[in-house]
Amino acid sequence: MHIDLRYGKGSFRLDLDPTWEVTVVRKPAMPLLADPVAAVRAALAQPVGARPLAEAARGAKSACILVCDITRPVPNGLFLPPLVRELMDAGIPAAGITILVATGLHRPNEGDELAELIGDPWVMQTVRVANHFARNDADHVDLGATSRGTPVKLDRRLVEADVRIATGLVEPHFMAGYSGGRKVIAPGVAHKDTITTFHSARFMAHPRAANCVLEGNPLHQEQLEIMGKLGHALALNTVIDEHRKLSFVNFGEVVQSHLLAVDFIRRYAVVPVARKFATVVTSAAGYPLDKTYYQTVKGMVAPLDILAPGGDLLIVSECAEGMGSTEYVEAQRRLLGLGADGFLADISAKRFADIDEWQTQMQLKPMRSGAVHLYSGGLDAQSVSLTGVQKMDSVPEAIRASVRRSGDPHIAVIPEGPYVVPEYRPAA
Repeated sequence: MHIDLRYGKGSFRLDLDPTWEVTVVRKPAMPLLADPVAAVRAALAQPVGARPLAEAARGAKSACILVCDITRPVPNGLFLPPLVRELMDAGIPAAGITILVATGLHRPNEGDELAELIGDPWVMQTVRVANHFARNDADHVDLGATSRGTPVKLDRRLVEADVRIATGLVEPHFMAGYSGGRKVIAPGVAHKDTITTFHSARFMAHPRAANCVLEGNPLHQEQLEIMGKLGHALALNTVIDEHRKLSFVNFGEVVQSHLLAVDFIRRYAVVPVARKFATVVTSAAGYPLDKTYYQTVKGMVAPLDILAPGGDLLIVSECAEGMGSTEYVEAQRRLLGLGADGFLADISAKRFADIDEWQTQMQLKPMRSGAVHLYSGGLDAQSVSLTGVQKMDSVPEAIRASVRRSGDPHIAVIPEGPYVVPEYRPAA
């Protein structure tokens, strides 16, 4: 018997010993939309908490459409053509429409990668497509501060557009509860001061800054305040199944429409599991999420609720682009030099986090829950030494060693990685 785990653009074949008692944790079968393009058009015509897009865009001179960067498998090529055509049919000139890649503090997407991201040549040729750069002060408008003191600075191209539309994928997110909607705006097109404030240690350490949690989540609350300062914005929200097929799409006011999409994906992404396991095997969700080790941390955090204390967490991630940003590499070096407690002490007093150190902070969660083991074909020896986790040369051998240590042949396998969040429920 074998199970295929998402890995790079293909899969990782995990051969299973027949003596192991295997629990596969995946989403239940999700409904699929028979005609996705028609479903997008219907969503634009019947929005949540807003006028139909054809009416909302009438008389407008400009529009800004936000798209997630290359780290998300968003079906942009499916919905961007009808979205752009709808805006143009309403009278907005092509020159007045900007598609803005919501990079946050990630690197820009350019060339062939940008074309892949947009997913449609006509869109690329018809409207302006640009990247957000969080470190360019002049590109942002200062909208004041939230009640917690987060400076609210957003990309001028969004703020000054007559029609503002965030698009994206709604899925579990290990800090903000769920991705999509308001998150595409902040941190997506926010200034570095905004991002590094609500990604600082005081926010990240909050127990409600977690997967599939919105109520009481300080990041989500900051994002809602930022939406209030921005004013009217719309969102096109998508949900895909394990095979990246469209299961849900809606459109409307950014907060209301996003919450409806969350209600939908929650029924599938949160999977009750009746026991904890000394051995958990997972993935970083494959391409494009597992392009870097930085993103791999999400796969380590997602299954912690079913990892027995001191257990082994095994993760496969290609990391074809290596570790991630130079800032993230520096944060990992500080973790190794200072140790977990020293690293936390170092970051706790900062108002502005150093860029990308929040991912290192999140890695402390699985490191303190058990032993983390990584299989990756994309990291060289020097990079592996910076991960702070144990290297696996063979996943089956690592499972055998874990089973021997625990004396428990029960293992959990999560093929889709962080897109599935197991929840420990003894009665399940």
